[in-house]
Amino acid sequence: MAAETVIHCTQRWLDDVVIKYNFCPFARFVREPDSIHYQVCSQPAAEAALEQLYVECARLDEESHISTTLFILPQGFDNFDDYLDLLELAQELITTWGYDGVYQLASFHPQYRFAGEAIASATHFTNRSPFPILHLIREADITRVLKDFGDPQTIFTTNMQTTTQLGAEHFSTLLAACKAKTQ
Repeated sequence: MAAETVIHCTQRWLDDVVIKYNFCPFARFVREPDSIHYQVCSQPAAEAALEQLYVECARLDEESHISTTLFILPQGFDNFDDYLDLLELAQELITTWGYDGVYQLASFHPQYRFAGEAIASATHFTNRSPFPILHLIREADITRVLKDFGDPQTIFTTNMQTTTQLGAEHFSTLLAACKAKTQ
């Protein structure tokens, strides 16, 4: 799949799922002024993908108009356990690279599962995406937004209620539609 198609599909998911259902109340604030950088990683191997992630951290250092980066991994990380291994390494490297407290990672995957939740639970859809994604976020932006937002736990609670109420089939259909609209 071409990088442009992967980005378009990811933007559809962001608009039609994340923003529409308010899974991340901050998303619309960075989407509307278009301060999101979408980077498609063409490297299916962990080492090469992590090298490219470092380049994205450096890009955020240099380009202050970019609020956040969606680092999209359409190849090589379809298996959720492999993705979790990559995520763990990426989080360790954020610290090694000196970005602890500067950037943090959020994670999204087509097979995302919260530990302790039933496999069929609709709640997993708060973090399910069309492709594996490492979301690189400026911690200062999160701190600033949370100051005005209140208790961040309410986001999680509301998301769990929304997904449970609408059901796994509803969100599965939405994810499929995000991909279908780009093909």
